[in-house]
Amino acid sequence: MSEEARKNMSREERLAAKLRENLRRRKAQARALSDSDAANATESLPNPAPES
Repeated sequence: MSEEARKNMSREERLAAKLRENLRRRKAQARALSDSDAANATESLPNPAPES
């Protein structure tokens, strides 16, 4: 967002914009963590012994 546009925004609008940015960042972090946890969980599962 440009500097001039920020000056024209009210305090509430600036706070709302910051909250949206924070929410997007936190969701992205949660997705990345979830994806890495899922990948680690499938990699760490032991291979079942073949039944004879």
